[in-house]
Amino acid sequence: MNIEYLRNFIKLTQYKSFSNLAKELPISQSTLSHQISQLEKDFGDITLINRTTKKFELTKAGKMLLKYAEQIINIWDRVKLDISQLKDQIIEDIIISASTIPGSHILPRHIAEFSNKNSNVNFKILINNSLKSIEFIKNGMADFAGIGSFMNYNEKDFEYIKIGEEKLKFICSPNHKLLKEGANVKFEDLLRFPFVWREKGSGMRNTFKQQFPKYKDLNIELEINDNDSIISTVSESNYISIMSEIMADKAESAGLIKSLNISDYPVIAKRPLYFVKLKNKQLSGSKNKFWIEIEIKVKNKKIHKKVISKLFY
Repeated sequence: MNIEYLRNFIKLTQYKSFSNLAKELPISQSTLSHQISQLEKDFGDITLINRTTKKFELTKAGKMLLKYAEQIINIWDRVKLDISQLKDQIIEDIIISASTIPGSHILPRHIAEFSNKNSNVNFKILINNSLKSIEFIKNGMADFAGIGSFMNYNEKDFEYIKIGEEKLKFICSPNHKLLKEGANVKFEDLLRFPFVWREKGSGMRNTFKQQFPKYKDLNIELEINDNDSIISTVSESNYISIMSEIMADKAESAGLIKSLNISDYPVIAKRPLYFVKLKNKQLSGSKNKFWIEIEIKVKNKKIHKKVISKLFY
């Protein structure tokens, strides 16, 4: 019996779709189907998934296998870890799925510092939106997530560290008609122009909708699932958009866009940024060490800010 077939069987019961899971795995849908068929043969040609119904449904045998498969995988992973620790050098992967700001602007410095002190760790960063990043850690496809919103998930299911905070800004082209009277405009001025924003599942979009109900008045025409593509779209057209202050400031410094100050709405929206793992998930040595290190750094940063505040105010 192939242990990876068992692992994919567990993931399949979470995705409830061969095609959807195959998109996230480095194998085709037919290969995934073959793996499940092979598992069925291993248990005496017994059916694990009822393929005659329109919805995904485990048979009684499938439910029983799922119960034991999770235990088998946990034991297997512990054995692999224990045996690997007998070696002089343990190379361990740490997989992080993160949205753009945590993944590209905040976590890299923590990763670089940790890697300099721990050469036995190999980091893999996957840039996804907040929704997909949460799904990745829930489905065991990533160890940690960097997110700007918990979306519709319950925060109590996770342990999290606040690693930053950001404001959202409206942006436009450096040559936009809105700038004829300066960077200060009224919200009603924005309604004359097309608006492009992030796709569903984006933490930034979710925060914007929750904190700025007036978004419904905007002339929404486009959805794009990449911040750099949004910047390119805005910089060469009459589109306007909403953008993280961190990215907006960098793009503005490069001469690609201009940030807009909305006189009747000085604060558009703001959100915390989190480093997240599943609650009560047992982490291996290096992963736990990385989590604790970020936790300590964030705590020390807060203490430092309080000290500076007392000294100068």
